[in-house]
Amino acid sequence: MQRQAARKRVQRQGFDYDEEFLIIEHLGVELPAAPPEGEKPRILHICLAEKFIEPFIEFLESNVADFDQHVFFCVGDETLHPLRRRPNILFQSDYGSASSAYFDLNRQMYKADKIILHGLWIKRLVRLLAIQPWLLGKCHWVIWGGDLYSYQFADRDFRRHLNEFFRRIVIKRIGNLLTYVEGDVDLARQWYGARGKLRPCLMYPSNLYKEHVVSPKVDRTVNIQIGNSADPTNEQIELLKLLEPYKNEDIKIYGMLAYGSDEYAAEVAAYGKKIFAEKFVAVTDFMTLNEYNEFLGKIDVALFNHRRQQAMGNIISLLGMGKKVYLRRDISSWVVFESRGLKIFDVTSFGLEEMEDLDKENNMRLTQSAFSPAVLKEQWLEIFG
Repeated sequence: MQRQAARKRVQRQGFDYDEEFLIIEHLGVELPAAPPEGEKPRILHICLAEKFIEPFIEFLESNVADFDQHVFFCVGDETLHPLRRRPNILFQSDYGSASSAYFDLNRQMYKADKIILHGLWIKRLVRLLAIQPWLLGKCHWVIWGGDLYSYQFADRDFRRHLNEFFRRIVIKRIGNLLTYVEGDVDLARQWYGARGKLRPCLMYPSNLYKEHVVSPKVDRTVNIQIGNSADPTNEQIELLKLLEPYKNEDIKIYGMLAYGSDEYAAEVAAYGKKIFAEKFVAVTDFMTLNEYNEFLGKIDVALFNHRRQQAMGNIISLLGMGKKVYLRRDISSWVVFESRGLKIFDVTSFGLEEMEDLDKENNMRLTQSAFSPAVLKEQWLEIFG
């Protein structure tokens, strides 16, 4: 009887009671009772304690009138990327156990009018949603990139494959897909059969234009940035090979290796020093936002070789400063910038030629307009409804 009730409940919510739910039944998972009625707080945010979250919360505090109706459930080590304690922020670490934390999170999901999923990184959350599909209609997935592209690694081992099984249930049925990279939504539909509505959104303040006065250049050295981290997806060694024909030119190459894989960072640093000697600098220290903007202001050219959407905040900042940016043409990021009229360059056609002043000025103007705080505020207010 309970199975029949669950089947009817799922079908009433417009979902298919398909083979995925049948497999869940055979695993012995008990589907929970129907959602309780009652008073609901407005909006529940579920997130990792990552560097984007504190600036996002501060942005909402300044721009949302009913901020107290937002509840944040944060998972992970908040000391790594500190979050200021507020009455409406719940930390998993404050609970007696993970079980009690997720029990309360489940209760919060039923009480919420809307659920904002800041990335789909939390495996336990994905499984909770997979067995309660009636919650997915009010879920809004903020697509970070890596949480989508994990699809490409699903067959590497059994655990990844099992996790993808639950992700497929969830992503297929999530009601709303939040991103400004439409190509990522196309991939979610292609890979997972996602049926949710695209809700255009710049997502976080890190993706906004940042006004910064760039100091006049005092020498002729071309400062080149490669990549944005020590994640192997940066493909920086391939970029160093691309730049090798220019090793006798007046250049300085900065390999961005401050976070990610220590092993990969050491490999890139060793290769860069071998080919370019003192013309290569491994950037391994973290910088404050002001320090990083100062650093970007001194860059002339930036090369990004990711094979997927990545480093968007970095690229937006560089374009807003009038810098010459090279990307792969075959990734969703390319379309984001080209469709907005921004001048970007194909990384496979690298050259040391300076960018035209008119293109620099247009990029700065268009970036300031398209990636502004006003746009982000309007988008989130529409989503919150």
